[in-house]
Amino acid sequence: ATALDAGVLDPQAFTLSTVDADGMPDARVLVLRDMDAAGTGWNFSADADSPKGRQLAGHPAAALTVYWPQLGRQVRVRGTVERAADLVAAAEFATRSPAARAAALVGWQSEPLASLAEYDEAVAVARRRLEATPDIVAPGHAVYTLWAHEVEFWQGDAQRRHVRLRYTRSGPVRSPEWSRTLLWP
Repeated sequence: ATALDAGVLDPQAFTLSTVDADGMPDARVLVLRDMDAAGTGWNFSADADSPKGRQLAGHPAAALTVYWPQLGRQVRVRGTVERAADLVAAAEFATRSPAARAAALVGWQSEPLASLAEYDEAVAVARRRLEATPDIVAPGHAVYTLWAHEVEFWQGDAQRRHVRLRYTRSGPVRSPEWSRTLLWP
């Protein structure tokens, strides 16, 4: 069964884990935007000026975790992260809803906010900017690709006979060569 068939809410949601300049872990839920044809490049977007953007710039490695409880499945991906060209980011930004583009144009992600009224006013200003210039792109908008070095699939089992398969890249970052290992649950 697919995640959609099983009723998974937001099956494209995943947790992105990074580390900050002090080596402290950080995690947040994002939306998977796309994958490359080989299934080894996992694409997501973010504000390059946000904490996650700064963390990826300082340490371009991350882990991505997808969990679908309705299917008892988890996918874990570890690898290096590359920022895509600005043209790619602009094209991706244009696919977003007007509300999402306006929110991104506000900027200030993860900065202290005095009140929700202040946010609402900033979004209203951004909506007017977007109406006046429909092809505007938020200055920090970036698309990133996590290139998988290791992918682990976990299939849960009610009798605790979970199945774990780890695929490790045998060659260079974008090599099609993988080794497969069955792991103890």
